[in-house]
Amino acid sequence: MNSSPIVKEYSNVFQAQVVDLILDIQQREYNIKITKDDQPDLFTIEEFYQNGKGNFWVALYGEKVVGTISLLDIGNQQVALRKMFVDKEFRGEKYKTASLLLNHAINWAKEKSIKAIYLGTTPQFLAAHRFYEKNGFTSVEVNDLPENFPVMKVDKKFYKYSIV
Repeated sequence: MNSSPIVKEYSNVFQAQVVDLILDIQQREYNIKITKDDQPDLFTIEEFYQNGKGNFWVALYGEKVVGTISLLDIGNQQVALRKMFVDKEFRGEKYKTASLLLNHAINWAKEKSIKAIYLGTTPQFLAAHRFYEKNGFTSVEVNDLPENFPVMKVDKKFYKYSIV
């Protein structure tokens, strides 16, 4: 087996694993009161994310989904980074799954002439804050987000990555 995961474009054969991974991290690991019913986009990934200049990817270790990331086209050559989750066992230096996913999404955005990537995250995700900052994202206030940015009720911290 490969020593590191590979990134593949989402297809609906991964849906059950994607939902399980995301809910497990949100509910069990971070105790966020969110359900699958609160996230209907998880059941319409192809229609919701994979249109315009958006897309959704999974990180696979063998046949197992160990990470997800998506870019949602919000217009004006801007995207929202959403649904970035990595299985606890695949975080960190050993597998570099988060970096693999983020670099893949940033390269996709560059190819599509995207000018900026925005994201919202929860206050609990401190390691995620450090990760985004280490990878060139800068903190922005909610008032500085684009008009079309979808602010989720759990998100209280926001970032921007400018593509030069």
